[in-house]
Order: sequence, then structure tokens, then C-alpha cells
Amino acid sequence: MVSELGNTPKALRLHIGIFGAANAGKSTLINAVTGQDIALVSEVAGTTTDPVFKPMELLPLGPVVFIDTAGFDDEGELGKLRMQKTVAQIDSCDAAIFVISSKEEDISHAKKNLLKITKANIPFIVVVNAINGDFPSFDFSDMGITPIVADLHKSDDAAAIRNALIDLLKDKVEEPVLTANLVKRGDTVILVAPQDIQAPKGRLILPQVQVTRDLLDNGCIVVTVTAENLGAALKNLASPPALVITDSQIFKAVNEIVPKEIPLTSFSLLMAKIKGDISELVHGAEVIDTLSDGDKIAIMESCSHHSLDGDIAKVKLPALVRKYTGKSLEIVNFSGQNIPEDLSEYKLIIHCGGCMVNRKAFLAKQKKYRDMGVPMTNFGVAIAYMNGILKRITY
Repeated sequence: MVSELGNTPKALRLHIGIFGAANAGKSTLINAVTGQDIALVSEVAGTTTDPVFKPMELLPLGPVVFIDTAGFDDEGELGKLRMQKTVAQIDSCDAAIFVISSKEEDISHAKKNLLKITKANIPFIVVVNAINGDFPSFDFSDMGITPIVADLHKSDDAAAIRNALIDLLKDKVEEPVLTANLVKRGDTVILVAPQDIQAPKGRLILPQVQVTRDLLDNGCIVVTVTAENLGAALKNLASPPALVITDSQIFKAVNEIVPKEIPLTSFSLLMAKIKGDISELVHGAEVIDTLSDGDKIAIMESCSHHSLDGDIAKVKLPALVRKYTGKSLEIVNFSGQNIPEDLSEYKLIIHCGGCMVNRKAFLAKQKKYRDMGVPMTNFGVAIAYMNGILKRITY
């Protein structure tokens, strides 16, 4: 069995959501398209409860993750919660497949649910699951849609869906590059990676791993040190490095060591660049100067973890914001799925680097809070701004 450590991180995969009514054949479709029995299939409606993520390689697109969701028509109080989770997944999807059972007697309800996807402005295809050889002629012409009618147990039909999906995503705009605009082949790059207390023993945190791999892919010579050894590393090099990348927690200390002529950035800034609209995050950081006593600040993390002494989100960042502003602020931490829908009472949101979410989901968050009238920045941008070195940073 291949270790998860060797897999492409979920956040770097194209996200393809599978949506539709309960028992429409969503899990069957995933098995058909992937050619593997990776999704639990049953004739009992509601077999899939929470969103389930199924990673695979879909050539020539590369690494993708299929999101198997609960039905749009899940019933009961628990069903409503499942539906909310299903709808929430749409924002993170790069593309969607909407599945309809050929046994559906009235497709008006399906069309209503399909509007949830069309409103998200993501590419999608509609697949009619021909059960027991039943090939109905459902009419979606009023929505400008020609569905694919397929027997999911036939390899040719599964291949047709797979090819339609590849065609749907072939013109997808490439995500911004991580480091390729900052370095060239043969450059030496120093990474300053302190032993993060949140990192599992024997491992670096995900942004450090992703940046290292990206630099190696770009033909760079990568030197990784702790802050204590940064000065020695600079002296030992025959020529200055092309770039220094540091953990944002030690921005100030690293900036004092690295000569001004050497470009400096952080893992968090690079994450901000590829995950979302970095110019908007910079404007969000500028809001820190306008904060007043009693203002509410939300510090938000995409994933949940047990906090330890010295945690950046719960200890270091709140202390820095209070020290910088000199104001009596109400700072509230949110993580994972534990985030209220309405944050309009907050003056600022400071988000983590978002290494565990994809670009589509992060941009959707930015839009959501922009529409709510709440500025948003991220850890690295905010820390660089409060340390007075944001203009010194390159990205």
C-alpha cells in the first residue's frame, strides 16, 4: 500500500464534485470513471452521508480528487445538515458532475438542484444514469444542457464520461506558480524552517514540503536550515543565494540577518499567492492600522488541530496584533468546520496560509467575506506588515 506521504496533497489536486439526488448513482459513477471499486454502493438511499474524498490520477489532467456527496434531497434534521455539507462542497470544486437516475419521474426537482451548481459558475456535465438499460430522453434544452445518457456498467459509456470530463477541464487556467517566477535553474535557495511545534515528529510542515519540491522541480539547489544556522549558512556559500524563504513567525529575526540585496519571502506569502488574490490580502493587512478598542478580529484556520504552547494562531499572532495596535481587541479563533456563517460583525479576518484547501475554495472564501464587507488577510501578510517589512518581501 502506498503511503499517504507519497501522494500529491489534496489541496494541489483538481476537485471534481459528484452531485445529485440520493440513490441517483453518484458512487456508482465514481467507480465507473475511476475503474475501481473505491466508493461504497448500495440500493439503500443515503448510503453516502458526509462528503467522501477519492484521490486518483486522471490523465492527462494529472492528480484529481473526486468528492462523493450525500443526496440533495436527504430528509430529516440530520439530512438537512448533510445537505448543507453537500452544498458547501460546491465552492471548492473545479468542476462538477450532476447525476440523475433514469427512474426519475419528474426532473423539475433535479433542475432546481442543478441551479445550485450553475450559480457557482463552475464547469459541469449532466449524466443520466441508465439503470437496467433504461435510456430516457430527459429534456434540459431550457437550460442549454445536453446530458450524457450512460449505462455506468459499460466501459465504453464510462470512458465517454471520463473523456467529457477531461475535455471540460482541458482549458483550465493554470494556477499561479509557486517559485518559478522568483528563481531559475541552478539558483541556490535557502529555506529557514524552524522546528514547528505543530509538525509531527520527524516531519516538516506541508508548506515547507511543497516549496522544497517546487524548487527541486525548477532545478534549484535547496539549503534548509533553522534560524540559528542561517548566518553560518550565508557565510559558507561561495555566492549569495538567489532567494531566502522563511517561516513567517520569524520574519523579523530573519530580516535582520539576511542582507537587503538578497530577496526575501515566506512560505505563507507563497501560499497566499497560489491560493488566492494576494493583492486583496495585502489590502486586508492595511486595515490593522484602523482598528479601535472593542473591535472583533477573527483568526481562522482551515484545519483543526490540538493547540500547544506557542501556537501561532492562538498565542503568537493575537499577542502581536495587540502589541502592534495598542488596542483592546476581541480576538476569536475559528478552525476547521467550526466557522459561523455570518461574520459581518468582525472588522478583520486573519486567515492561515490555506495549505490544506485548494485555490477554488480559498477564492470562494475571499469572495464570501468581501460580499459580507469584512476585509481578509493571512498570517504571513499580516505578520510582515506589522513588522514593517512587507515592502521588502518578494512574491
